[in-house]
Amino acid sequence: MSNSQLHDGETGNAREYITAMIGRQLFGMAIDDVHDVFVPQNMTRVPQARPEVAGVLNLRGRIVTAIDMRRRLGLAPRSDNAVPMAVGIEFNGESYGLVIDQVGEVLRLPPEAVETNPANLDPRWAEVSAGVHRLEGQLMVLLDVERILAMTTTNAMVNAAA
Repeated sequence: MSNSQLHDGETGNAREYITAMIGRQLFGMAIDDVHDVFVPQNMTRVPQARPEVAGVLNLRGRIVTAIDMRRRLGLAPRSDNAVPMAVGIEFNGESYGLVIDQVGEVLRLPPEAVETNPANLDPRWAEVSAGVHRLEGQLMVLLDVERILAMTTTNAMVNAAA
């Protein structure tokens, strides 16, 4: 990765992304969407919740719904005992934690470098992707936090009404 991707102060319209590993894939989220990063602890399961809802937890006095991003993206569960991380997001007045494998660095990238999703991108990923960035040696899938959480909350409301 070049220094211009990390710290290009000259580019006034560059967007910043926090990177995250989920499985062996690099994902990015607009830093404007991220409120905090934390280790999810003392999660309580939610009966009859959607499979991607890992549970709820208390984070500094807030009730946070934890979303298992591996399940949400159709990936196998972790087989190691590594401690997961979570990215804190606010959506429609509610707090969520997107449970991921690992938090990376913050990248500053020009918006014109965002490409459309490749045709062969898994459909489950494409429905929550805002595009991709080509980085040196890898592809970063940009997650659209609103799409991730809108689908979770919409499906929860539909299931509650049934």
